Amino acid sequence: MYDVAARNRALKLLTQGLTVAEVSRRTQISRWAIRDWQLRADQGMPVAPVRSCPRCDSDAASLAPGDKYVYLLGLYLGDGCISPVGDPSKRIWSMRIFCADKYPGLQTECADAIRAIRPDNKVRFLPLGGCTEINSHSKHWPCMFPQHGPGKKHTRKIALEDWQQQLVERYTKPFVRGLIHSDGSRSTNRVRHAAKAGDRWYEYPRYFFTNESTDIAQLFTDALDRLGIAWKRSNRNNISIARREAVARLDEFVGPKY
Repeated sequence: MYDVAARNRALKLLTQGLTVAEVSRRTQISRWAIRDWQLRADQGMPVAPVRSCPRCDSDAASLAPGDKYVYLLGLYLGDGCISPVGDPSKRIWSMRIFCADKYPGLQTECADAIRAIRPDNKVRFLPLGGCTEINSHSKHWPCMFPQHGPGKKHTRKIALEDWQQQLVERYTKPFVRGLIHSDGSRSTNRVRHAAKAGDRWYEYPRYFFTNESTDIAQLFTDALDRLGIAWKRSNRNNISIARREAVARLDEFVGPKY
């Protein structure tokens, strides 16, 4: 929790014309906390302390457990969003992840990751017909997932903060797992091979990752590169992993959805 002196210093810098980002760099206070204080001050509301958030309470990339966080980050970038709920003045947000009902194990893993990051917040399962919305409410989702913003993800810039990049590099496999669990698949490809004796068919497994955002696709391929896993771009929005050794590597920590 930031003390009164830290909040007053941040607000004073804002009145001098500095941007929220610049104040954050100078004070090492999270941008979400500064925006919250600024909004409250503009509305004449008490500038209350920001509590119980790993990002608000620490300047280091210390979200724990880090592997659960980057897995949830992968799910959020693919099939998640952050939406305001209730009275706008209370600034409460809902993390919403959408999981197909044919993958109950994935739904459980998603809920477990949310509980690991926000153990004091309730996790809800909302059936939607063919899929389930898994959500949890908190004031701190936007500072924990700063990729939140207006509009669809593929229409705006998606980039990791430095502290997120550190976590993704430290826990690359769970990050890839989360991305594939959201916007990826493992399937069997059948190929016909013409021969003199007649057509011959052979099969091989491969992974696909599909996302309209070129930024998110880049995060995925960068992670594969760090792991030494070969990939190729099938078309504008599809990444294919089909080499036998590459598929075997992904099978070690991803595998089919369940």
